[in-house]
Amino acid sequence: METKEIKELTKAEEQVMQAVWRVGQGFANEIVTAVGGDVAYNTVLTVVRTLEQKGFVAHETFNRSNRYYPLISREEYMQRVLGGIAHRWFGSSPRALVSFLVDKKEVSLEDLESITKALES
Repeated sequence: METKEIKELTKAEEQVMQAVWRVGQGFANEIVTAVGGDVAYNTVLTVVRTLEQKGFVAHETFNRSNRYYPLISREEYMQRVLGGIAHRWFGSSPRALVSFLVDKKEVSLEDLESITKALES
């Protein structure tokens, strides 16, 4: 499995990126609301700008307000991150990754049966 190199997101960046994915495209106040909690408006905006520099987010300007939107889908990000983990830690072997999860009791037999059925269809 070949994966394109992707910049890692910090915990804060990932939290804001999750909000951007939920919003789809939105202004800063919409993203702040989607982040939730007690995160300051300026903090979220700083993280959004960092995400722009990393190539995860872009914006369009309307008057003096920016509307932000993701440049990478949630699914693409998950695929790249998981692919990177599989490559670095499991020699790109899905079998080794699944075996590890089974050994650590992170995946049950029912989960494996469900995955097998999905692969067969």
